[in-house]
Amino acid sequence: MNIRPLLDALDLQEDAARALTDDLRAQIDDLQTRLREVETHLEHLAITRKTVTGLADRLPASPPELPEHPDYPRILAAFNESTGPLRAKDVCQALGHELLPKNIEGTRAKLKRLVKLGILTEADTGCFARQQ
Repeated sequence: MNIRPLLDALDLQEDAARALTDDLRAQIDDLQTRLREVETHLEHLAITRKTVTGLADRLPASPPELPEHPDYPRILAAFNESTGPLRAKDVCQALGHELLPKNIEGTRAKLKRLVKLGILTEADTGCFARQQ
């Protein structure tokens, strides 16, 4: 019996297995390199998140947006010019509105809305001041 064809077939399979092994090792090396790069990137992202989170507490809060009405900027201007708390009647007068109950109540409602937005505070009942 001639085993040469069998040995040749084994050689072919062995060469193919070696080539596949070399190819797989190269892929593993490439994947390990890529894995190290991605792990380093993840570490950098974690450091960045920690830094940004730590700095976020030091940043001033952005002021809330005023409601869409021309009186709101004027109300804030009245408080900027004032040295102390104002009542709705005082603000109504500063805006140049007639001192009618409907105007005073409308102004009081706007002041209460500014309190809810955190722009003003109501120190005593009916006395409003700028938030510090």
